[in-house]
Formats: sequence, structure tokens, C-alpha cells
Amino acid sequence: MAHLLGAEALHLEYPTRVVFDSVTLGIDEGDRIGIVGRNGDGKSSLLGMLAGRIDPDGGRVTRRGGVRVGVLDQADTLDDDATVGHAVVGDRPQHEWAGDAGVRDVINGLIADLAWDARLGTLSGGQRRRVALAALLVGEWDVLMLDEPTNHLDVEGIAWLAAHLKSRWPRNQGGLLLVTHDRWFLDEVATATWEVHDRLVEPFEGGYAAYVLQRVERDRQAAAIEQKRQNLMKKELAWLRRGAPARTSKPKFRIDAANALIADVPPPRDTLQLNRLAVARLGKDVVDLVDAGVSFDGRQIIEGVEWHIAPGERTAILGANGAGKSTLLSLIAGTLAPTQGRVKRGKTVRLGVLDQQFTHLEEIADDRVRDVLARTRTTYQIDGKDLTPAQLLERLGFAREHLSARVRELSGGQKRRLQLLLVLLSEPNLLILDEPSNDVDTDMLAAMEDLLDSWPGTLIVVSHDRYLLERATDQQYAILDGRLRHLPGGVDQYLALRAAATAGQRPGGSGSVGRSGGGASSSVGSPTTAGAGAGATSGDGAGSTSAVGVGDAAPVPTASAAEVRQARKDLARIERRLSRIADDEAKLHEKITADPTNYDAVAALDGTLRALADEREALELEWLEAAEIAG
Repeated sequence: MAHLLGAEALHLEYPTRVVFDSVTLGIDEGDRIGIVGRNGDGKSSLLGMLAGRIDPDGGRVTRRGGVRVGVLDQADTLDDDATVGHAVVGDRPQHEWAGDAGVRDVINGLIADLAWDARLGTLSGGQRRRVALAALLVGEWDVLMLDEPTNHLDVEGIAWLAAHLKSRWPRNQGGLLLVTHDRWFLDEVATATWEVHDRLVEPFEGGYAAYVLQRVERDRQAAAIEQKRQNLMKKELAWLRRGAPARTSKPKFRIDAANALIADVPPPRDTLQLNRLAVARLGKDVVDLVDAGVSFDGRQIIEGVEWHIAPGERTAILGANGAGKSTLLSLIAGTLAPTQGRVKRGKTVRLGVLDQQFTHLEEIADDRVRDVLARTRTTYQIDGKDLTPAQLLERLGFAREHLSARVRELSGGQKRRLQLLLVLLSEPNLLILDEPSNDVDTDMLAAMEDLLDSWPGTLIVVSHDRYLLERATDQQYAILDGRLRHLPGGVDQYLALRAAATAGQRPGGSGSVGRSGGGASSSVGSPTTAGAGAGATSGDGAGSTSAVGVGDAAPVPTASAAEVRQARKDLARIERRLSRIADDEAKLHEKITADPTNYDAVAALDGTLRALADEREALELEWLEAAEIAG
């Protein structure tokens, strides 16, 4: 494949730290590269150097002659006085851009809900972001660099962008670099992943899922090597400490070797291990919405919502921007009264809300982080251990110096972590998360999901992060045409419904995924009720069942009671065997790392590991089949 651009020995530093040190990499024709890493580790800086917008302090960036590079950065550089149309197509004659299928696709996919002659100064930040993305995508580029392109896009907008980028270039043509925290988007688009960490850029094959698998194996191997290092280091240090008089007679090379071991120990990377916080007891009644609706200035936002929210329910709410998701959350939280129907709350409900605006943090913006936590509690108990505020913040990925920082001085990601911590420490049993993935890197998202996996309360999530929704929740609902609808087919069903509705609104529909939101509600025909047992309906009569709509999941054959019982027994049996396999694999890895030079033994142990892996794979398939029957 032809080379497009590259970097040789890049070095970048700021007054307080070194960001990159001797980074060498390249982009070839056909590369689709996702860039991941913690907030602040240099992802945007790397993109800026490759794009020629940031000058490195050392090394150089090279480009093939004539390569055209298009960049979407996080800064808003649009002219407030320009119109939407001029920002996207410039001075091109209408017949020229209107006759271009690619331009029409971008307009339909991103800005169909915006007036063509609207002044940019009158648009919201999210609408301006979509205009900037559309203006970039209608251009002709050899390399496209996108910094957080999914910001301000809803689920269907993200799906459209993924499909557009995959079809933008024929096979093995053009290069694409993506900085994004949206893991579904990474998996859908990227064929390689660069992880930015510890002043370097480490390449991995495949999208996000493949990157995670390779990183786990890398960390496992590193842990084994580090354990051997630590054992040797302890031995050497013990030898050095055997009495002061003896030290002077020790061979110098032994002292130098021990000191090298100490000097070479890398600093630990930030981790988040906030596991089990106490959750107040939740009764059988949480929140009931009875024929609830909200209207503003004569405009109906949502209507006819019948929803019995049960203890332990884990629900995602989908909908286009402006469809009424935040309004529904406000009804549940009690910060907004319904204009129709009523909302009933259980007496034992203790609510915790993670909102988009950092509302609570604004009240304490001038306080230092240490003082904020000190007012909450003096110690916190996790896994039976009392932790100080400093220790707890370190588990949340904060450096110790951030304890003295004022809240307003924190980055967006740090504020999100602090906000989440304060919400959880209030010990809620009903947790509402409104766009929790904003400003959060992939490592923090994984840690957040791990925490939510073991959180026993009721959970309601609104997010455009499809990966988080499908991982953290058990059921999905959508606000469509102002009504709440159950989605047994999940996010895929929602996208199909929106696409069908959008196509139906256009004569001879174009077949694109549709507009990305921004205040317009879609029309999907007559409302339908939620699935039996889910508790939510569109208001046309609780318990009624409507015909399967466009994009609904296909009916699943009903298993007999005996088949269900047998499937559940099979699940228990398989899970016990998988647990034993995991234990056996761990023991075999320990044996291999204990004596890695005994090649005959290692080969035998490796053969046993492969056999266990084959058995595990077969059992996982059997588990999936049984799970479909068990329900």
C-alpha cells in the first residue's frame, strides 16, 4: 500500500511535562485507525502534529507530495455571520452540489433538520458541530482526521457517520484517523488502533474489541515479567541491607544491578477500583408514571406514558436530540411536574442524578477538591477497608496534586469523575445517568461499566454511546413521536424505525439513516405498546399488544416449560465448568511463568491450555444457545 504521511522521532513537551518522546509511525492507503487513551495523554496533540497544526519540539512529520489532509478538531471556528448552506458548500452553484450524490447524502445524514439559510450565530453548539462535520465531509481528501466526531450526534447520527466513512473510499484508498471515546463507533469503522500512553503510541490490530483482547494479553505478560522483577529486586535489596559494615565489601556490579532494578521500576498507571458502595434498601415501589405527559407553550413534548419502574430495573432511553429524553428524566427525578397524568414515587426511593451540566459542581466551583470530600465524609469504606479522600480519588484516576485544585480548574473528564463519585457516595438506590460518557475516556468508561455491573439499585441511562447502553442496561425504550415505546430488538430496532420514519417523510425516500436530531421529532405512525412485563406503554391501553412495526424484532418461537427448565440447568452446569476452566488456566499460567526455561514442560502446559481454550469456546456457544431458550 502507498504511503500517505508519517512521523519520525516526534518529541513534544509542555512546561510541566513531556507528552511524546521519540514517536515514529505511519499512515498508508486504506488505513482506518482509531486513537484511544486517557484524557490528557496527548491524543489531540498527536492529531495536531500529524495535521501540521502543532509543531513538534523534535522529530518531523513527512507527507507524500500532493496529499490532501482534512481535519475536524474540537475548536469551533465557524463564522457566525455565514449561513448553513454557505458553510457547507461555499459558493458552488446549486446545480453542481445538488447533483452530487455524496453531498446530498451528507446533507441528509447530518443537517436535514436545519434551515439552509439559517445564520450560524443562531445555532446551538451541537448544531454548529454538525455543520462543521458536514462541511468537512463534502470535501475531497486523501487523509481525514476526526477529533471526537460523534460529539453532539445521537445514536442514528453515529450509525450514519459510521456507514458513510466505511463507504467513503474504495478498498485500500485514503487514510482515516479517529480520536473518539465511542467504542461501538471504533469497532464499526477502525481496522487498527493506536493507544496513546506513557509518552508513546502503541499500535494494535483491529478495532476496539480486538484492541482490548490484545491489551489484556499484553498486561498479563507484563504482570508476569514484573512479578519476576519484583522477586529479584527484593532478593537484591535484602542482600544490600545485610549490615552496614558488609556493604563496602560487596561487588560493585551487584550494587549497580540492584540500583538499576529500583530505577527501572515504572510508575503505576492510574486505576479505578471503586467497587461496592452501600445502597439504601429499595422497596417494591420505585416510580410509576400514569398517563404522564408534558407540554410547553402549547407544544406536546411527551404524552401518554405508562411506566412502572421496578426495583433493580436497568433501562436505556433512546431518542433523537430534542425528542424529550431529558424531559422524561426530569419527570422521574421530580424536578418537573407533568402537565397531564401523574407521577407516583415510592417512600424508600433515594435518587442520585448525574446530569450533563455539572449542576452540583457549579455550586462548589471555587472549593478545593479536598474540602469538598471532607465535608461529605472523613473516611469511606470499600471492600471492608477505610479509605481517605486522597486514596479514593487516586482510585478514580486522580493524581495527588489534584486534591488541592479548585473544582473549576478540573478538566471535563475530571469533573465527570468527581461528579460520579459524589453521586455514588450519597448512597442512592435509583440512579439516573444523563450522558455519562461525555468527556470520559475509554478506560474510565470501562471502569464505570464494571462498577454499574455490580450496582444493585435501579438504573436509568440516557446516552448516545451505544456500547455503554448495550453493556450496562438490560432493556431499551425509545421516545418516538412523543411516546415511550419498548424496543425488544434494542438499538438496531430503534435505528430501523427511525430510518423507516425518515424515509416515509421524503417522497420516494432516499434510504439514508436520516437526520441526526437537533429538535425535530420523527413520526413513526400509530404508537405501540411496550412488551409484556416491561411496564411501559404508549398510553393506548396498558397490556394491549400492537402489530409488529417496521424494524421490530422477529418473533421468537416460544419454548415449553420443560425446555426452559432444562436450559436453566444447562446454564448452571456450563457456568460451573467455565469457572473451573478459568481457575485451571490461571494455575497453568503460574506454572509457565514460574519456570519458563523448562521448554518441554512449557510445551506440555501450553498444549493443555489450548485444549482448555477449545473447550471454553464450545461451552460459550452452548451457553448462548441455552440462554436464548432460558430467556
